[in-house]
Amino acid sequence: MKQIKETFKVTGMSCASCVAHVQKAVKSLDGVESVNVNLLTNSMVVCHENNLSNEEIIKAVDSIGYKASLSDGNTLKEEKKPLGHLIRLIVSIVLLLPLFYISMGYMLNNSNDKTILPIGSIASSPLAYSLITMLLALAIMVINYYFFTSGTKALIKRQPNMDSLVALGSSIAFIYSMVLFIMMLTVLKSDYSKAMKLTMNMSFETSGMVPTLISIGKTLEFYSKGKATSAIKKLLDMTPLKACVIKDGEEKIIPIEEVSIGDIFLVRPGESFPVDGRVIKGESFVDESFLTGESTPVEKKVDSLVSQASINQEGALTCVATRVGNETTLNQIIKLVEEASSTKTKLSSTVDKVASVFVPVIISISLIVFAGWFIFGKAFVLSLNNDTTILSYSIEKAIAVLVIACPCSLGLATPVAIMVGSGKGAKEGILFKTAEAMENCHKVSYVFLDKTGTITLGKPSLTDIIPFDISQEELLRYAATLESQSEHPLAKAIVKKAKEDNISLLECTSFKNEVGKGVSGIIQNKTVSSYKPSYFASMGLIDEEKDEIIKSLASKGKTPLIFALDNKIIGIIALADTIKEDSKDAILKIKELGIIPVMVTGDNLITAKAIANEVGIDNVFANLLPEDKVFIIKEFQKHGKVMMVGDGINDAPSLAQADISLAIGAGSDIAISSSDIILTKSSLNDVFKSINLSHLTFNNIIENLCFSFFYNILMVPLAAGALSSIGIYKLKPWMGSLAMALSSLTVVLNALRINILDLNKKRHLNNKVNVIPTITLPVKEEKTSNSLIVSIKVKDMMCQNCVRHVKEALEGLEEVDKAEVTLDNYEALVYLKNDVDDKVLLDAIKKEGYEPSDLERK
Repeated sequence: MKQIKETFKVTGMSCASCVAHVQKAVKSLDGVESVNVNLLTNSMVVCHENNLSNEEIIKAVDSIGYKASLSDGNTLKEEKKPLGHLIRLIVSIVLLLPLFYISMGYMLNNSNDKTILPIGSIASSPLAYSLITMLLALAIMVINYYFFTSGTKALIKRQPNMDSLVALGSSIAFIYSMVLFIMMLTVLKSDYSKAMKLTMNMSFETSGMVPTLISIGKTLEFYSKGKATSAIKKLLDMTPLKACVIKDGEEKIIPIEEVSIGDIFLVRPGESFPVDGRVIKGESFVDESFLTGESTPVEKKVDSLVSQASINQEGALTCVATRVGNETTLNQIIKLVEEASSTKTKLSSTVDKVASVFVPVIISISLIVFAGWFIFGKAFVLSLNNDTTILSYSIEKAIAVLVIACPCSLGLATPVAIMVGSGKGAKEGILFKTAEAMENCHKVSYVFLDKTGTITLGKPSLTDIIPFDISQEELLRYAATLESQSEHPLAKAIVKKAKEDNISLLECTSFKNEVGKGVSGIIQNKTVSSYKPSYFASMGLIDEEKDEIIKSLASKGKTPLIFALDNKIIGIIALADTIKEDSKDAILKIKELGIIPVMVTGDNLITAKAIANEVGIDNVFANLLPEDKVFIIKEFQKHGKVMMVGDGINDAPSLAQADISLAIGAGSDIAISSSDIILTKSSLNDVFKSINLSHLTFNNIIENLCFSFFYNILMVPLAAGALSSIGIYKLKPWMGSLAMALSSLTVVLNALRINILDLNKKRHLNNKVNVIPTITLPVKEEKTSNSLIVSIKVKDMMCQNCVRHVKEALEGLEEVDKAEVTLDNYEALVYLKNDVDDKVLLDAIKKEGYEPSDLERK
């Protein structure tokens, strides 16, 4: 069955219990594979089968007292508190001030038998005091009615939340005070002393203070939560609203929503690019710091790619639109951060289970506290030497328990830290695709590094042309013609050299790219091939002289490519890649964390060791096929977690096998990368930063959760009167409501600290290992031409469950060895044991409800 992933906005949630209730309600629907609710962004991501409608999901949420609606695709848009809420808050505070003044003044006046506060006749009139405090409290309760409507609905549906605690605490205090008020009226004329005693036990101030203080805390929390998403909102604000397009030779200003792929648009100096595009006219320098984190402007000329929201600094540029709408680089970054914040860590899943029972447990504790004090606390209350009754004291303690417990801080502890961490990462060009990736990144013991494009720049240049029985020009012609069919960086360097030397290329047919082995093709009715030296050596085509040349080139850090014409070696072309400036320093930092760097490359061992020695890597595995890398990673995983760093495409099998996969230098190709973490720059130092950011964020989550749990573990017993025997018994309910509000604010402010922490600072990790396993690669039979790799596009996959269904369908075929399926480029890479008809592969996917396309054999 086809899977669909949808994002919804959910309103009415106030705490972690609300999150748990919404998740439970939606999860109970038939066809729902997964549901993740985020309290920070008030969003819900649901992956479900296509036979379940969005209306059914919305109805399930509405049925438990919340409101859901289909999201417009952006859950991080700036939200503002409605004007009505601010007015209610201001009026509540205005009414609270005299209520607090009169209530506290009355108590102080009584305690000292003299007037301390100038409240006049109110201090000595039970009727005046009772009426004024009652009316002020009632007005505040009416103004903050949403606590009572929301909390009562949740109670009726047996799914209590934080609003239920506030409603219960405030209502019980008011109802009990009203009973005492009526009793006071009956004895006021006959027994003034008893009337005064009844008045002193009223708790109208609690009824008004609790909802007001909670509302103040929630408002502060709301604006603090806004700070947590500010980094991404700044990216949203960078998006231009208009574009200058050229149609029929005329310039027209249109909304960016109307720009289509293929449209020609003009960007003048000082303006932002409205969409992603390719330059077709002009030269300039562009500020791309939002994308790469680099402040140095990047030169742009014809055929250069430009990204939405980057700023043109000098000359006018005419471009053709290549990506628009949600497909632009900027929107892909925002989408990744949103998705990361909507996923769950293992810790947050545990918190959800606690939150689902938190409020019922607190209500139960409150009832136990009331009963305990009422039954066993009479002697203690009498010892206080005031007019407090056992009933009023018991109710006061029960209410304090209700309003001091804070499920809200539990619900915010993880998502707010993930959001702030993701936002800081986005500013640094580090994009985490899931919360779990951020949680686990710093736990790795080994970092596996590909060589080309990871440690080196990935832009090799041709250094040597050594022909055998053929001219240099002919060797380069054959080599460039063959390599023109390949996308490998080494191939591009050869083709570039041929163009520079004005060497015309020939026609190549029957081109084959044999993964891990090399390439071949038919040129002028002759088979031209370029395979690994080991393969040619196994065929007996490399003599001692050629072998010495190959070793000499490799010892200098060069990569020798051998070319053959009809199984006769015609020459060697050597290329060298430049090591990135920061690679050596970054690898040193990684080693200082206690993490072991390992180089895995398909290049020859001599070249690999030359590069490794220069950057400080002690462990090198070379001459590897893709399946060899997977095997080595599996062996290392027996001793610790492995991070694989590659380009996200050529290393797909090893990236999929690693515990954490990281694509480096993805740049504007983030939409098609298949890794857990994406670095938009080509800096290896950002691998170190990623580990550091993960460590900081994870620690922040632990701090938040510890604070939330310890707050509740400490404050609930304190509110219940557990320390009354040593004199700590004067914790009033309004004090508890203030503490409850501040607890959530503290969690948010703590998460915001991540923004000011230095990612370049060296930190100690506790996952150091010293094990380097001895690995012997399994002997493999030489693959025949029938052992193919097939690429299939499945563009209607929506979530990881879709990936799982497609993968299982393909691997269920006898002819399939394994399948690597990625959601980001919508590709299924199928490794075949035996040749199979294309229709069999396509039908297997179609049976799962998907529409495959673009099948290609590699």
